[in-house]
Amino acid sequence: MAAPLAERLRPRTLDEYIGQEHLVGPQGVFRKFLETGNVPSFILWGPPGVGKTTLAQIVASQLGRPFYTLSAVTSGVKEVREAIDRAGKERFFDTKPPFLFIDEIHRFNKAQQDSLLGAVERGLLTLIGATTENPSFEVIPPLLSRCQVYILKPMEETDLRRLLDRALTVDAELRRRDIEVRETKALFRFSGGDARKLLNILEIVTGATTGRTVIDDRTITDCLQQNIALYDKQGEQHYDVISAFIKSVRGSDPNAAVYYLARMLAGGEEPRFIARRLVILAAEDIGLANPNALLLANACFDTVHKIGMPEARIPLAEATIYLATSPKSNSAYMAIDKALALVGRDTTNRPVPLHLRNAPTRLMEQAGYGKGYRYAHDFEGHFAELEFLPETLAGTKFYEPDEQNAQEARIAQRIRDLWKDKY
Repeated sequence: MAAPLAERLRPRTLDEYIGQEHLVGPQGVFRKFLETGNVPSFILWGPPGVGKTTLAQIVASQLGRPFYTLSAVTSGVKEVREAIDRAGKERFFDTKPPFLFIDEIHRFNKAQQDSLLGAVERGLLTLIGATTENPSFEVIPPLLSRCQVYILKPMEETDLRRLLDRALTVDAELRRRDIEVRETKALFRFSGGDARKLLNILEIVTGATTGRTVIDDRTITDCLQQNIALYDKQGEQHYDVISAFIKSVRGSDPNAAVYYLARMLAGGEEPRFIARRLVILAAEDIGLANPNALLLANACFDTVHKIGMPEARIPLAEATIYLATSPKSNSAYMAIDKALALVGRDTTNRPVPLHLRNAPTRLMEQAGYGKGYRYAHDFEGHFAELEFLPETLAGTKFYEPDEQNAQEARIAQRIRDLWKDKY
């Protein structure tokens, strides 16, 4: 039986690798790894099907170093220690350490990650982790501090087009077939930036026909409706459901939000993933309209980590309903994005006003550092009017209170009382 198309087309070199130009392009860090042979422990963070495992395999293969693989789903501390022992036996004199690749490293608990730490610190092995989840939440700080984190992006349409062309021209099985590509919109849409999913869909469509195969939007849609479980292993349209969940909470519909929460849990979604989304929602969409929302979401996140399923469904439901029924404001989200946009395009290294600078030395004091600073607590109401922005940005307004909710209406009034017409 022939291997799946995705496996048959797995790249063996960086030149065959499609996408992630920021990592594998001419100036990319992975080119440097292969040129120098110096590879630090690193974690690849990105959505499914963008080439995390393939990239790890290419590095090990091109450098000719042993490559051990563990899956965090099936491996415990015992398996980790056995892999470390094997890696240690492969190390001779001044040879470079072997690679230990851990797929879905976010599923390792603290004890499992702790068991890796000593080997990484001593240089017995070079760790490569792959994760679809934010390593800042899922990898213990001591291990994370010893690893570089490289972010992989969903494949763009141009990448998917190159992948499709490569499949039709390189794969021996497909080359024997009479395949005509008329439309790609549905194919790329259902792929969702996932290379593996695109190749699975292509295999489903070509496998459903004999003789001539026409790839167009209708053919793709009709075929996938009959074979949905084949290209979506969870049968849950992961990204569509999480999107509907987020938008239902944002839209203040607790019933729809709980419904989509139930679909995710029933479909086997990782509860910690949902809890993280609730923390983000609390800050982004509720924000200053109800600051307690972030506290509750964070408490939910901690609780889910501690108790797991099935009990985790209860705090998840509580937090979901609370956030959905809370007043909404994205003013903090908009304020930081507005400030970041200015900083990002601002080529002027605007000096911090002298009166806001510390003066730890006599020379700095003589230069005027700190002169004119007014300590707020020395004044009535704990407020002393002072210019805090760089002179050329005086009066710039980043934060716009949303006065449609009571909490921020009070904030807006306080700003007016303190700063009069300035803001």
